[in-house]
Amino acid sequence: MKAYGSKGAPITIEVFSDYECPMCRNLFEQTLRPMIADYVASGKVYLIHRDYPLGIPAHKYSGQAARWANAAAEIGQFENVEVAFYDNQQAWDASGDLEKYVAAAMSGADFKRVQKIMEGCEPPGPTGKQGAVNLPPHPCSLDPYIEQDIELGNKVPVAGTPTYVITYKGQRLPPGSGFVSWPLLKQFLDNLLRQ
Repeated sequence: MKAYGSKGAPITIEVFSDYECPMCRNLFEQTLRPMIADYVASGKVYLIHRDYPLGIPAHKYSGQAARWANAAAEIGQFENVEVAFYDNQQAWDASGDLEKYVAAAMSGADFKRVQKIMEGCEPPGPTGKQGAVNLPPHPCSLDPYIEQDIELGNKVPVAGTPTYVITYKGQRLPPGSGFVSWPLLKQFLDNLLRQ
């Protein structure tokens, strides 16, 4: 599962993102990381990552990055790979060498397991272009998970990444998108929790 925290938390936040999107990186680094350390750790928020690889020319590795993250999730290494992708976004975005950062994020034995899951997953990977799911010429066993996230995103609808949907005690709030600072999000969450 590509999630942080307890499903029983009063607030659920689903974030639709693209690993190659600079705004998604900023949201993860400056807002979600402190939220994970505080509100997720204390049981106030359940955070779900949803893949929404845009597949636009500037994001040509986003579908393949989503596959690596899903493969890592299958062996319980999602958090490490998500951090590695955002921390090194500019480097792998320039080189296309996703594997290098996945390998550095886990033990050699775990990396071999992830490589095995990735067998037959030739780039580019699925994308969510123009409100549909664009499938690559070589489908891989991980694609249905990504396609499911894209289809959920299309229902929101996701117009750009990052897009987030907050649900409080079963009530889904209107989606938001773009960067939001941690102090601002924290204030919003505190107001919800006081209701």
